[in-house]
Amino acid sequence: MPVLSARGLGHRVPGRALFTDLDLQLAGGRITAVVGPNGAGKSTLLRLLAGLAAPQLGQVLLGDDDLRTLPARQRARRLAYLPQRTSLPHDLRVRELVLLGRAPYLPAFGPPAAADEAAVAAALAQVDLAGLAERGAGTLSGGEFQRVMLARMLVSEARVLVLDEPTAALDVGHALGFLAHLRALADAGAAVVLALHDLDLARRYTDDAALLTGAGPVHTGSVEHVISARFIGPAFGVEVRELGDHLVFEPMAALRPRSAAEPARPPA
Repeated sequence: MPVLSARGLGHRVPGRALFTDLDLQLAGGRITAVVGPNGAGKSTLLRLLAGLAAPQLGQVLLGDDDLRTLPARQRARRLAYLPQRTSLPHDLRVRELVLLGRAPYLPAFGPPAAADEAAVAAALAQVDLAGLAERGAGTLSGGEFQRVMLARMLVSEARVLVLDEPTAALDVGHALGFLAHLRALADAGAAVVLALHDLDLARRYTDDAALLTGAGPVHTGSVEHVISARFIGPAFGVEVRELGDHLVFEPMAALRPRSAAEPARPPA
């Protein structure tokens, strides 16, 4: 049974439909990549899946519950969201920043309980940052900060993780490490959905994919089926060859620079 599902989602912006009649099912133990060209609606879709915006058409279900009818506190215990850009205060210590993820469990007044502090310590250990608990968040590298944000998601105990371009600002080493952490979480039973620009990384670390074209049609299915020359070429306006596990991109023939040996075409 899917832990998060979208049924008949549709969303329009002035002049076009970003996606129409989109069905998507997320299951525990699997990672789903949301891919597509800039402006195709990836962030919009993730906000809908996280319950941060109301669908124009269709609905999103968290288990059997309509996501938009769930009280925010209940939703936050079951689903965690990491935006592409965060405005969280960097002057907090790492431990305090991660503790914000316990908000759905904390009392309205009074200090966190010992169980909350233990959850923070366990989450930091899980992302290999136990030694940085008392560091100021503003002193962290980009890769360290993203792992802190992942720990913040972990302490919520949510089993559905929604992440918008979590590797966009990371170098390749930190990106690979971050995706390996997500893979381990999925293998432990979490359902993970994230937007990715790097299609090779998506093919390597994810199980399923949703390809948005920005013009209505959406391709969904296994990552090998969706992130393939058949669909990626038309969506991005490029020519694609599959070379083993990698995709090789070339501009469309009409856009390639003409070689010196190639005669110019006479005007029509």
